[in-house]
Amino acid sequence: MSFLIGENMTGGYGGADIISDCTIEVDKGQIAVIVGPNGAGKSTVMKAMLGMLDLKSGSVRFKGKDITHLTTQDRIAEGIAFVPQSNNVFVSMTVRENLEMGAFLRDDDFSETINQVFELFPVLAEKQNQVAGELSGGQRQQVAFGRALMSQPQLLMLDEPTAGVSPIVMDDLFERILEVRQTGVAILMVEQNARQALNIADKGFVLVMGENRHTDTGQVLLNDPEVRRSFLGG
Repeated sequence: MSFLIGENMTGGYGGADIISDCTIEVDKGQIAVIVGPNGAGKSTVMKAMLGMLDLKSGSVRFKGKDITHLTTQDRIAEGIAFVPQSNNVFVSMTVRENLEMGAFLRDDDFSETINQVFELFPVLAEKQNQVAGELSGGQRQQVAFGRALMSQPQLLMLDEPTAGVSPIVMDDLFERILEVRQTGVAILMVEQNARQALNIADKGFVLVMGENRHTDTGQVLLNDPEVRRSFLGG
């Protein structure tokens, strides 16, 4: 049984369907990556699984529980954290205040979790009293990532985590993602840098026009001639 599965999902934002009969899943302690061309419905799939749009058909189950009709807030309370692609930090708040906002559902002492985030992202410890709006794009992504970890999620959803960052920052973010996986957290990620993402993925899903075109391990997809030709630049 998959830790999280969105099965046979069809839906959109009120008009034509953006995803159709789409199935995405990830197991505990795994990284699952959704890739595909622009407009393929990658982010829509993630939003559907998070409850940010209504499905016409299909279901979403988390830890064996049907969460198809739960609100986004209730899904987060179940142990899911989400890092959106943009507008993902409170720019007028300090780095530390941003992290504290990530623990809003907790009623225990979360100081140890903040220390763990600082160990994962040392630059955030250095800049913890700096306003987040003054940080570079890569540092803001680290703040958003760290804030999501403050809720101690069992599943972390990342929407284009390396968008707009330099190759060096991208490589560092992928390293941090691997470190988080080693703690047992399941990670579901939409990523534009398909080759690099599939290289660290346990599972990969290639979407085209809102439908599953290829599904396999990351390494198998990397070595698939059709996937390489169509989506990885040969």
